[in-house]
Amino acid sequence: MTHRSASSCSRPSLWAVGVLGALAVVAIPAAALLAQPRAAPFTLAENGRGFDRLQDAVDAIGGGSGTILFAPGTYNQCAVQDAGNITYRAREFGTATLAGEACEGKAALVLDGEAATVIGLVFADISVPDRNGAGIRLQSGELAVTQSWFRDSEQGILTHAGDDIRLRIDKSTFSRLGTCEGDGGCAHSIYTGEIAETAVTRSRFEQGTGGHYVKSRAARTVVEDSSFDDAGGRGTNYMIDLPNGGGGNIAGNWFVQGRDKENYSAFIAVGAEGGQFSSDGLTIAGNDARLVPGLRRNTAFVADWTGDRLRLQDNTLGSGLREFERR
Repeated sequence: MTHRSASSCSRPSLWAVGVLGALAVVAIPAAALLAQPRAAPFTLAENGRGFDRLQDAVDAIGGGSGTILFAPGTYNQCAVQDAGNITYRAREFGTATLAGEACEGKAALVLDGEAATVIGLVFADISVPDRNGAGIRLQSGELAVTQSWFRDSEQGILTHAGDDIRLRIDKSTFSRLGTCEGDGGCAHSIYTGEIAETAVTRSRFEQGTGGHYVKSRAARTVVEDSSFDDAGGRGTNYMIDLPNGGGGNIAGNWFVQGRDKENYSAFIAVGAEGGQFSSDGLTIAGNDARLVPGLRRNTAFVADWTGDRLRLQDNTLGSGLREFERR
């Protein structure tokens, strides 16, 4: 008589396991598969609570502090932050976009709380009736933006005036922004009111569609290690405009001025609308500035209306550019 081992009798064949597994999958009702939970577009990092509407996530944090994680996707939504300290963060940088919607006729994010941080988000295609639509409108508190993108809108970032407002931008890109077609004047890639400080570092500005790339009325303005590529710009104005004067540091930047300009008379303008803040000690150093190849025109790198003691040093200028002009 032939005897089988105990092990050979107790284990089903691999083929049998595969068949049983397949039958088990087939046995799951289609409705149950469709009912599997999906990842919410907006999730609170602190407790995992998910929301379909960004405004609901903001309201859930309220006057406290928290982080909203954005799943990849394009969201035709906007939100208003009335209080608290909120971080808006993409799970994967550059994959989450707020597009086409402006709250209160202002911006995709209207910030009126204590503080906000934006990390890795994209803001696109924002327009409003007065042609002043922005990716972000900062109305109070402090805002830090890093590794974010602003494109194809009337304005990238716009702030109100206020001594308590500070704006810091790092490693971000501003493309195809600005217009002078609105009733309220020009919109710009960045436009800050009379605030404590505007700081821009390691960022890129390109292909402007009107206005200035950076217009800062702040008491102190810092622009460092950034690039201003105006070669593809249309109807643009100054690269950096400090209309109220002010102190600070503009250093280590790269500038190229394009052909299609509304105003090509200067790259950097200081005090063109009155020197509300002293510009004594404003340092403009170690920058590289030039015109696009083949272009010749009468242009100054820095134009100053204040008469204050600016510090210009070690700037490398292309052919035909004057470093400084008093106006």
